[in-house]
Amino acid sequence: MPDELASPRAKLVYLYLTTTRTATLDELQNGLGLPKMSLYTIVRTLRERDLVEQEGDTVTLSN
Repeated sequence: MPDELASPRAKLVYLYLTTTRTATLDELQNGLGLPKMSLYTIVRTLRERDLVEQEGDTVTLSN
């Protein structure tokens, strides 16, 4: 778990992606039960920290 992740929701999304490697926003929403608006913010934060990449609605864990 990256030290720079303080938010429990960001940690949850990151952990989900460590198991799936790739997920759409819909899959994250269904799998985690988080509102899509929250996911947009979380994914943006993860992108800014170079932890994930996003292409359209698909989010992939960075290498």
